[in-house]
Amino acid sequence: MKPALLLAPVVFALAVAHGGTFAADQPPMLALGSAAPDFKLPGVDGRTYALKDFEKSPLLVVIFTCNHCPTAQAYEDRIKAIMNDYKDKGVALVAISPNDPKSVRLDELGYTDLSDSFEEMKVRAKDRSYNFPYLYDGDTETASKKYGPVATPHAFVFDQGRKLRYAGRIDDSERPRLARTRDLRDAIDAVLAGKEPPVAQTKVFGCSIKWAGKEESVKQYMAKLAAEPVEIKSVDAATLSALRKNDSGKVRLINFWATWCGPCVTEFPDLVEINRMYRHRNFELVTVSVNFPDEKEEALEFLTKKQASGTNYLFGSENKYKLMEAFDKEWSGAVPFSILLAPGGKVLYREEGAIDPVAVKRAIVKSLKEDRLK
Repeated sequence: MKPALLLAPVVFALAVAHGGTFAADQPPMLALGSAAPDFKLPGVDGRTYALKDFEKSPLLVVIFTCNHCPTAQAYEDRIKAIMNDYKDKGVALVAISPNDPKSVRLDELGYTDLSDSFEEMKVRAKDRSYNFPYLYDGDTETASKKYGPVATPHAFVFDQGRKLRYAGRIDDSERPRLARTRDLRDAIDAVLAGKEPPVAQTKVFGCSIKWAGKEESVKQYMAKLAAEPVEIKSVDAATLSALRKNDSGKVRLINFWATWCGPCVTEFPDLVEINRMYRHRNFELVTVSVNFPDEKEEALEFLTKKQASGTNYLFGSENKYKLMEAFDKEWSGAVPFSILLAPGGKVLYREEGAIDPVAVKRAIVKSLKEDRLK
């Protein structure tokens, strides 16, 4: 049985879950014993890397990974630990993101604060203190197609002659406490000792590679979102008070805005994007316009233009101070005003002024953490 076909059953199931495809898009995986394909790719550190940059190392590990995949994220610390443990033995390790960012839908980003663009890779690497080169191959995927990874993460180990000696998983569980094998470490140890790896190839588990060609699918998905109905309802003090208590059982992001508020208008697309990323999880966005009641149509026109198909409210009284007081006594009255609430009303993020979108996304991801990796 061909290696790529051997790996297909596990990866295909996850590809469906993450909106990807497998059989039609998947290039053949590099065969054991093959020479390492060359590459010339930009790194997040500003350098351009090629295979020759690692020629002095007795062993080279190439790991295909990415920003957005929760499985890839689960292995970040283990990859850093491998780099730390083997660097004094001359082992080189390089990570490559093979994903085309244009082929990633917003609903595939529900477990991350960042997508897979090169600029976002730089942010991720800095935030997570990567101690290895992190390279971008999302524009052409030329190098990635030569290796043929099927999921993130997927590891390839090459000996000093740069022949492939191991291809597969890092270990056998996303949850460190459940890991019973250390396949990648075992392969590295064996090759360094001039021996055959105890297991030369394994299945892998993770998010499917986002090969280029899904742009049309992404456009269709965005068109579907754009067609969703947009509504706005007037709310009174009692409703705002209940909104603040947040008995919904969901993580709730509330944004107060106005059509005449420049920063409100500027940041609104970020709020719509945040809603589209996380709304399929235990999250909701609620916007509240502080326009006067007789400006309802103006507010609705703005919301429709911004495709804000979530829950939208409008101050239902001309007495703004009464409504402000009902929602939050600590609110100064400045807009935009955004507050992220846990179920029960605990404040997770608060900002009077324009939000930091990445900070909000990180707070949401942290609050939605389901301890699935413990």
